[in-house]
Amino acid sequence: MLALPPGLDPDLLRSFVLIAEGGSFTRAAQAVGRTQSAVSMQIRRLEEMLGQPLLLRGARGVEPTAHGQWLLERARRILALNDEIVASFRQPEVAGHVRLGSPDDYAVRWLPGILARYAASHPAVQVEVTCAPSNELVERLAAGELDLTLLSEGNEPPGGRVRWLWRGPLLWVGLEEVVRRRPLPLTLARGGCSWRRAAVEALEAAGLPWRMAYTSASLSGCLAVVLAGLAVTVAMPSPLPQGVRRLGREEGLPDLPDFAIGLLRGPGTPVAEALACHIEESFRTGEALEAA
Repeated sequence: MLALPPGLDPDLLRSFVLIAEGGSFTRAAQAVGRTQSAVSMQIRRLEEMLGQPLLLRGARGVEPTAHGQWLLERARRILALNDEIVASFRQPEVAGHVRLGSPDDYAVRWLPGILARYAASHPAVQVEVTCAPSNELVERLAAGELDLTLLSEGNEPPGGRVRWLWRGPLLWVGLEEVVRRRPLPLTLARGGCSWRRAAVEALEAAGLPWRMAYTSASLSGCLAVVLAGLAVTVAMPSPLPQGVRRLGREEGLPDLPDFAIGLLRGPGTPVAEALACHIEESFRTGEALEAA
């Protein structure tokens, strides 16, 4: 009788995906609730099982090898199927209507997976999603127009019920031929954006001349300008359009600070609390990050 091949532990794959996408063992360990050494051991076990190196440390952080990139695409699908199976056996807990706010960039990157899993486990809940910049969403929550909202660090109101979900680096992105222009052309959100403040403050501190060439309320709008070769922008660690690359010290740009994504609650209702707990758990276990 032929021996069966060893199975791949979803926990190992989840840690690998978090590291490959976030470029950091430390942040991956925080997301899965383990120590950094424990996550390193997980990756070592996975590499020993597959017989190939999967991750390399480089100037820009931890990046997947060629074998790691091949695995990354398939690991995402395995984890999505694993989570779908688990969610399909959960029983509905609450029913009703909940109003969720999110910046456009976070809605596109994280909400599809979160809402799909939530709908599978809470089919009697109707979720209404409103997309707007973080500062506007905070105002709508205060006005009672939302039950909870995702927001970028720097927009939280004093005394607000904020739970920080994720922290990672903010990155310069653009085309290499544009980054040498002076003044540096930028495309960023309007004045209330914390990413805009971080970018401008970093350039001012470094003494680099800049100009605001274009503004957009969403990252997709900024990336359209970047793809046209008209400006550079800032973004989270995530897959970028073909031709767009991460930029940094090698191109003469200053480091940008880390930033955080938070969940701000309004007055609690059972339905809103259930969704808030689901979002927090998705980020804690890494489910929210797997398709990002």
